[in-house]
Amino acid sequence: MDFKDIDKVIESQVKFVKDNSNSVSNRIQILNSLLISIKHNELKIYEALEQDLSKHEFESFLSEILLVNKEIKLFIRKLRSWSKKKRVSGSILNFPSQNYLIPEPYGNVLIITPWNYPFQLSLTPLIGAIAAGNAVIIKPSELAPATSRVLKELIDSVFPQNMATVIEGDADIAKYLLDKKWDYIFFTGSTRIGKIIAEKAAKNLTPITLELGGKSPCIVDSGVDIDKVAKRIVSGKFVNCGQTCIAPDYIVVNQHVKSDLISAIKENIIKTFGNKPIESESYGRIINKNNLIRLENIIKDQVIEFGGKINIDKLYIEPTIIVDPQIDSEIMNEEIFGPILPILSYENESEIKNILDTNPTPLAFYIFSKNQMFIDNLIENNKFGGCVVNDTLIHYVNPNLPFGGIGDSGMGAYRGKFSFDTFSHQKPVLSKKNMIDIPFRYGPYPKSFNFIRKILEKI
Repeated sequence: MDFKDIDKVIESQVKFVKDNSNSVSNRIQILNSLLISIKHNELKIYEALEQDLSKHEFESFLSEILLVNKEIKLFIRKLRSWSKKKRVSGSILNFPSQNYLIPEPYGNVLIITPWNYPFQLSLTPLIGAIAAGNAVIIKPSELAPATSRVLKELIDSVFPQNMATVIEGDADIAKYLLDKKWDYIFFTGSTRIGKIIAEKAAKNLTPITLELGGKSPCIVDSGVDIDKVAKRIVSGKFVNCGQTCIAPDYIVVNQHVKSDLISAIKENIIKTFGNKPIESESYGRIINKNNLIRLENIIKDQVIEFGGKINIDKLYIEPTIIVDPQIDSEIMNEEIFGPILPILSYENESEIKNILDTNPTPLAFYIFSKNQMFIDNLIENNKFGGCVVNDTLIHYVNPNLPFGGIGDSGMGAYRGKFSFDTFSHQKPVLSKKNMIDIPFRYGPYPKSFNFIRKILEKI
């Protein structure tokens, strides 16, 4: 699609929203059509994800298709209720009156999506934006071209172009889109690109949601079930070959159980992927050579406790454990986004704080402990996008919890009702009745108002 065609699509979407003809019933109907189309194209989706990321079919079902299907079904069930105007309490100062909020779409929405979960992270925000009545353009990552093609075919088969469409292309297309005027921008990706998005959006005062990343810590206390902890860490860290924005980025473990945890993680890696992960159908691949070379560079000069083998041609790196990296090393100062797990240790809680303070405001925060005071102290004294106690990743699958970051890990949140709210402007309306009029609101104002002040401050 060339730039002139892009302009025509944007113009048609702006008009579509202004026409205000997209009823709630129509949105529910089209969400149903999307659900049916996903079912019909499930094999194509699996093949595309395998081609882009070497994802196992079951992993693709769990982390991509299942989550999208559940999100659609939730919106189909709840959209009529969420879309109704809501009465809110009035104030004695404007009595008598009716006060309510009307959810309305922002307008034309740009959704820029990443390559690591290219299907799910494209459609989940789309569902919320469409359900709220917006028109949407999705710009998928060019680094997952097979999934991008399937997405375009899927969206084009379900939606009229003036409601939703996929525009494929490289960074030049993304730049062109960002230079246009939007009513809302939703971006999932790196902090570096997120800052560029925010700068572009600021020029037009466009509201944005930024779903970024960061170094999500995993704190492991003593007195825990080491094997269960290791199993859950391995599951959360190495799914999608570590290319998950909420994967545990590094472990901070109590010194007394450090060696036991390392042994248990090794055992669980072997149980999960075998002695040769390169031959395992359950173990994915790095998205491209540039990302693999970056991973190769950050483990140089580190103490490799386990793994570390790399095959550039096969985009493969073993599940890798790094022990006691320096806090100021590259591996501890940028999001790893790969199957490399640094493990640090602590003796007291002040040491945990010193480590965590080097990478504040992560997207996710994981604690394994049986000590409620220890857990509460960590939650109270750290800022993060979301926290899971005694497991990893699972907060994302609960649509009743908002998913989003804070600080360097992003702004705004979505999933379920939070998606509907993100893509809706809550328009406040006050309808004043005429039967009573408070006289002192009009001029001329009284010279002394102590008595009136006392009344107003009490009511």
